[in-house]
Amino acid sequence: MNSKNILKKFGLARLIIALFLVGLFVAAPFAGVSVSDSFQNVLSRFGMFSILVLSLVPMVQSGCGLNFGIPIGVVGGILGGVTSIEFGFKGYMGIFMAMVFAVIFSLVFGAIYGFVLNKIKGDEMLIATYVGYSFTSFMCIAYLLLPYKNPISVLSYSGAGLRQQIPVADYWMTSTVGEAGNKLSLGLITNFLSFKIGSALIPVGMFILFAIFAFIVWAFFKTKTGTAMTSVGSNPDYARASGIHINRARLVSVMLSTAIASVGIIVYQQSYGFIQLYQAPLAFTFQTVAALLIGGASINKATIPHVIIGTFLFQGIITLTPTVINGAFNIDISEILRMIVTNGMIVYALTRRNRNNE
Repeated sequence: MNSKNILKKFGLARLIIALFLVGLFVAAPFAGVSVSDSFQNVLSRFGMFSILVLSLVPMVQSGCGLNFGIPIGVVGGILGGVTSIEFGFKGYMGIFMAMVFAVIFSLVFGAIYGFVLNKIKGDEMLIATYVGYSFTSFMCIAYLLLPYKNPISVLSYSGAGLRQQIPVADYWMTSTVGEAGNKLSLGLITNFLSFKIGSALIPVGMFILFAIFAFIVWAFFKTKTGTAMTSVGSNPDYARASGIHINRARLVSVMLSTAIASVGIIVYQQSYGFIQLYQAPLAFTFQTVAALLIGGASINKATIPHVIIGTFLFQGIITLTPTVINGAFNIDISEILRMIVTNGMIVYALTRRNRNNE
């Protein structure tokens, strides 16, 4: 394969983004930013977001489009985490039970979500966005009424209703000693089998978990059900003529996508250190969609390489750009820059969503 074909396959825009990311790493030491810390931050954010981005693949493959309703799965993960804490599960058992509860909640939510999308074919992404925002708003009311009682979860002034942020340090995190001898808190999955290259911590646990779920998704699409799902997405008329139940295949894809997203947010939460409620699920919608599109996916086809490339490029850019520019110019505009870069990349990704390659 010659260089022109490689460029066409990878995409000029993605190549420019990748070169820009490399340039940020090169510029980091000149801006007084540690390359090791930057590398660690990018890898950490990849681990935190990769399963969330992976959750979009089943719906794309089944023809339901990009899952702008990912907050539904995120809410399932939030409820799973809060329920695990409510029952007092800690350590790896706490994270495992949070995932179990999350999958149960998200399968129920996903079934309802899938039923709605099957009623309105052709406008799935529009309806998904509306459902995701509406469901998040509904849950803002529900969080104040749900009967959780653990003091770490409920509002201290009323003894009822859930907090905006619930710390998981005593449940899903462990303490370790940093380079300067200070104590650091790391998520149990993040810390699992982790090691250092120089001063950069490699969060092996999150990579392993992503690899497991990526393998599950890959293996699923090799099964009869997965093949039928792909057929529905690529050519629904042919699939119908072949005797495939279109609505059932679409429903399974939505439920699978929602369940994976619920696990993905737990991986994010154990690394971040808090379970974020109320409007927080909406923050993951466009970031995950943009990452998948930047990786080379379209609204009709998404693969695991698209997930890996897109998540690494997107999270790398929004992590390093504010840090390097702040260090270079000695000004603190990190959040403003992060918003500009994030939204700029989202606009780019969404404007090319109907193109298979660029």
